[in-house]
Amino acid sequence: MFDAREKVALFIDGANLYSTAKAIGFDIDYKRLLKEFQGQAYLLRAYYYTALIEDQEYSSIRPLIDWLDYNGYKVITKPVKEFVDSSGRRKVKGNMDIELAVDAMQLVDHVDHIVLFSGDGDFRSLVEALQRKGRKVSVVSTLKTQPPMIADDLRRQADHFIDLATLANKIGRDPSERPSRAPVQDDVEDDDDY
Repeated sequence: MFDAREKVALFIDGANLYSTAKAIGFDIDYKRLLKEFQGQAYLLRAYYYTALIEDQEYSSIRPLIDWLDYNGYKVITKPVKEFVDSSGRRKVKGNMDIELAVDAMQLVDHVDHIVLFSGDGDFRSLVEALQRKGRKVSVVSTLKTQPPMIADDLRRQADHFIDLATLANKIGRDPSERPSRAPVQDDVEDDDDY
């Protein structure tokens, strides 16, 4: 599905990718992920999107964000929104869909193939818009969970669907390399509809 002459950009919905990898039982090795796609085509950009809780003294995701930023990824963050739900519990919500969509549309004239790491059905319209611009779009998520982590309409809209489970041996972290404190992303609620 990749042509070595293609210019490719990766768009990673960080919270969604983390949840998907966790659901199928492996940790992403982001260095290996870059190498995998650099070996497939000309990797022009790799974007990583995540929301951060700014008032915390230590964020468990900060080391990952810093590493990505220094190792070939363009990291886009924004602070989460806090609210109290109907039962009076404090909740946080972070959604990076608009930022990802705007960046993809701005880059579309400079790439041949976009790889979206998300199963969020809200991205179906973005995929369709990119395709109307003549670009190939691959979506990475999984069907291996119950229910699947990818929205059916997003999977059908994409030119190619890559099941994350098939990439596990190529981009998964060796369990012996796991740091003592793994980055946690599921402390931020994303309002994704699957």
